[in-house]
Amino acid sequence: MTDFNQSLQDLRESYDQQPLRRADLAPDPLVQFRQWMQDAIDAKIYDPNACSLATVDQSGRPTARAVLLKGLEAGKFVFYSNYNSRKAAHLSANPHVSMHFPWFSMQRQVSILGEVTRVEESLAEEYFQSRPYLSRIGAWASEQSQPLDSRESLEKSFLEAREKFGEHPPKPPHWGGYYLHPRSIEFWQGGPNRLHDRFLYQLVEEQWKITRLNP
Repeated sequence: MTDFNQSLQDLRESYDQQPLRRADLAPDPLVQFRQWMQDAIDAKIYDPNACSLATVDQSGRPTARAVLLKGLEAGKFVFYSNYNSRKAAHLSANPHVSMHFPWFSMQRQVSILGEVTRVEESLAEEYFQSRPYLSRIGAWASEQSQPLDSRESLEKSFLEAREKFGEHPPKPPHWGGYYLHPRSIEFWQGGPNRLHDRFLYQLVEEQWKITRLNP
């Protein structure tokens, strides 16, 4: 065994959270999610709304990347993206996704499965205009997921967009957002002796069913 592999095998964290009981959970997983998200915010976790979004291409090959959750609207998770990106191409071909929040410093994680649809143009416009100015310019400068010959070319594109649009850049027509409509949400909390607590909410006939899972 190599020293590197040995060092990986020697990495062990002890989980010591109090047991999570069924009675501790809200009947609605969106309420429970808001509570855990607020806990992550209060704990000052870096980018608590950052999550991994997994998609599949037309051949069923998966890709995961980090996105930022930017809202909860009527039971749907909201995130934004460039509609010309690889992510958007995957979502056009197959709307089924997985979203994972890794709050490991709190010994918690949340996994969501569901389907996506595009948000209304008015919502995308509202959110775009709330972004920092330089982020709005960046949305014009980057041809997301396309080949790029150098960092200098990207910076040149940024300066050109800034000169073109001035202080009030409009929302690019290729930029918008997605709703993730959850069909299942799993809450995981670490426990001593690897006896972790897992609760799965599943949407069955428009009602949320809660099942405890083995760790």
